[in-house]
Amino acid sequence: MNVIIFGPPGAGKGTQSEFIEKKYNLFKLSTGDLLREEIKKKTPLGIKIKSIVNSGSLVSDQIINSLIENIISNEDYKNRIIFDGYPRNLAQTENLNKTLLKYNQKIDLVIRLKVTLDVIKQRITGRTVCSRCGSTYNDFFNPPKANSTCCQKEFLKKREDDNVDIAIKRFETYEESTEPVLGYYNKMDLVKDINGEASIDDIYSEISVYLNVIEG
Repeated sequence: MNVIIFGPPGAGKGTQSEFIEKKYNLFKLSTGDLLREEIKKKTPLGIKIKSIVNSGSLVSDQIINSLIENIISNEDYKNRIIFDGYPRNLAQTENLNKTLLKYNQKIDLVIRLKVTLDVIKQRITGRTVCSRCGSTYNDFFNPPKANSTCCQKEFLKKREDDNVDIAIKRFETYEESTEPVLGYYNKMDLVKDINGEASIDDIYSEISVYLNVIEG
């Protein structure tokens, strides 16, 4: 199955995607991860992406679409992808549908995590990422386990773009650009709304109900 998970930056998409990825043996396709990997390589494209991301703006569709097709075209991931926050606008939606069709695939479920801006601002200030394994945590809601052999304090880093001002701008961009996409998928009866302000375990339990139905 192919699944999309939506929500504004800081809604918990990454955390839930990791849970889903492990339990249902899916590949988590996060545009953020793909972009950060490019930035880490310090390629000319990576340098350009870093500037765009740090300004709070979104990377062009052309860049994103190319990175996305590289994954969809890989037979190892056929019909077992969870799209974390993609597509972000109608143009990307059309490209995704076209690319999936090209490789004989489709979207089975769209999950929307509903979270208010006030909660997002609180979450964004506590978010950290393990530089070793890439796991995402939050100092307030989901700290790493004390006995973790990987995600120790010295490996937990904050992203340069994790600040309140950029969080507000991204939330507004999400509302303007992504809501039409959700309307598109709503017409296909694929969208399931989840209370993104519930506990991490409760959110995951509700999502699992829908995924289990798809799996049969």
